[in-house]
Amino acid sequence: MVNKNRMNRVAAAMAAATLMSVAVPAASAEAAAVTPRIDLRVLVVDDGGSSVEAITAELRDTGVPYTRVDLGSSSRPVINAAYLSDTVDGRPRAKFQGVVLPNENPFGAGSAEMTALAAYETTYGIRQVDAYTWSHPGVGLEYTDNGGYSGTLDGTQAAVTAAGKTGPFGYLGGQVTFEDNSPLVPESYGFMGKPRTGYTSYLDAPVGSGRASLVGEYAHDGRSELVVTFGYNQYQQQFRLLARGIVEWLTQGVHLGQERNYFAVHVDDVFAPDARWSKELNCTPGDYACAGGEGQESTIRMTAADAQYAAQWQTSKNFKLDMLFNAGAGEEWKAEHGGVDAMTAQLVADRAKYRWMNHTYTHPFLGCVQDTTTSPWTCKKNAQGVIQYMSRAEISAQIRDNNNWAAAKGITTDRTELVTGEHSGLKTAPQQPVDNPNLAGALADNGVKWAGSDNSREPAQRAVGAALTVPRHPMNVYYNTGTNAEMADEYNWIYTSRADGGSGACEDNPATSTCLPAPLDVNTGYTSYIVPQEARTALRHVLANDPRPHYVHQSNLAEDRTLYPVLNQVLDTYRTLYAPSAPIVNQTMKDTGVELTRRAAWDKAIANNQVTAYRIGKDVTVKAPSGVAAPITAPNGTKKQLLLGTADFGTAYAGTRSAWTGPELLQSAVTLKLL
Repeated sequence: MVNKNRMNRVAAAMAAATLMSVAVPAASAEAAAVTPRIDLRVLVVDDGGSSVEAITAELRDTGVPYTRVDLGSSSRPVINAAYLSDTVDGRPRAKFQGVVLPNENPFGAGSAEMTALAAYETTYGIRQVDAYTWSHPGVGLEYTDNGGYSGTLDGTQAAVTAAGKTGPFGYLGGQVTFEDNSPLVPESYGFMGKPRTGYTSYLDAPVGSGRASLVGEYAHDGRSELVVTFGYNQYQQQFRLLARGIVEWLTQGVHLGQERNYFAVHVDDVFAPDARWSKELNCTPGDYACAGGEGQESTIRMTAADAQYAAQWQTSKNFKLDMLFNAGAGEEWKAEHGGVDAMTAQLVADRAKYRWMNHTYTHPFLGCVQDTTTSPWTCKKNAQGVIQYMSRAEISAQIRDNNNWAAAKGITTDRTELVTGEHSGLKTAPQQPVDNPNLAGALADNGVKWAGSDNSREPAQRAVGAALTVPRHPMNVYYNTGTNAEMADEYNWIYTSRADGGSGACEDNPATSTCLPAPLDVNTGYTSYIVPQEARTALRHVLANDPRPHYVHQSNLAEDRTLYPVLNQVLDTYRTLYAPSAPIVNQTMKDTGVELTRRAAWDKAIANNQVTAYRIGKDVTVKAPSGVAAPITAPNGTKKQLLLGTADFGTAYAGTRSAWTGPELLQSAVTLKLL
């Protein structure tokens, strides 16, 4: 539930009156005579509320530099003319290209700081976001008792207005529905008001027989404010949809940082069979920890029909799956089934329709030698007490043999990419707290530069010798289930209390898991409950500028084909929410690895104050440390200065152009020319 920021009606009304009489300082004459320099940095005035926190997260996660002023800190700087602007090389400089405030005046009536901010915004044409305020004339809206509304907004069907579509929110499909995930918990609260003179509504919703605004621009006294009249947090879908547009409006379309909506799905264990969950034993026979499972093993494996369906589904959804394959495990299965494998033959025939990635030849555990005589397993040690590990030669053979099999079948792979079975070889807490010391060498032997890791265990990219990890999101569609009923049964075991027949794991770990109020119906629970929940989680990643891929298993494409309802909901919902100008970016693991590496270098440069970026009129200059690419977003028509002439800047996405870029030959900085 979003906590409402405090709405000080009296202070807001008095502040509005105060701002009407703000005088432009003498510096404005100088600014008019000489085109000022506007630094590409945002000022965030933070009151600790969730709305400012959400906008701050958007700036941080997309690479936009910002300075945060904590209103609650006794040691915070005073926001005055000297704090906001100065002169550099004889040219007036605005230190911030935009200002984010908790509301229209968080400093109180008659505040010298608000007066200084208003004068600064007027002088340099700087915009202000009011992160969350109420509907009243001080922000260009009528009071809610005059055709408006105040209260819970859960489930509200809001829409982007015509002005919003031609303005900052043109990348959206049109509808913005407020989340309503639980009928028992209020999730959003806010105000809807009718616009007054000077106010342009960008997002509105029905109220009675009319409509009232939730987001809009209030132009007055030579200033522009983006007025948001509902509370939110950084994870809620309504904010995620609007976040890009808020930043574009604030920065007038020119800023450091860039944003994309990414979605890639890795299908692990292709060609191999996966073990099946037992509803009777509440475990997976074949797993060493499944007591009583001996002799009850069963497996799940795609058929030729499943392979045909996968190819047809990809075409219908215009989305490509990544097939992570274990060729040796497939060869073993084939040998055990009369030397015939129609499924593999079908996938190989359709090989050009997929992306392929090495998942090792037979999917062994590549870390320490496991002792499974105890539960949980432990690492075996030699007589000297030293942990025993799979050798470099054995790991290398698993990588090499899989690549060679693929090449012989005409399957194209990028040999710099690898995901080991169960992400093994990488550290596995608590039993194996360090990487297999033989892993890095084996990766180098085979030219591997990008190694998949589990985002739930290691969300940050890190080095493994000369390679780098690429964290992957596990999807809650289980590897050991082939039917909807099996999925619901295992889900019940994990997420219901002992009193309801579950494992009680949710009771034992309340910080990380919540118990279901009652077990799901095994016949309907998967489609009615699990699918919407998992699709919502995946879509949240897609809308958060998160390039990390998701992963599932080939068993999820078999039997009841449990994965497709989740993917259908993610893709269909996304394409309803967004305009064609903002397509899902379905990229390779290597490209994701490069993206994460660039972000880390950029974040470090920003943290160390090693980036200088500013705009003077229609010229934008960006200087970063040597070798560090800068993410830049600019309007359509922007050109990049070359040694001789110019070229179109960046690539088009969501109505703007953006790219990771650096100086051209014989240049020390990036120079862009705005249209």
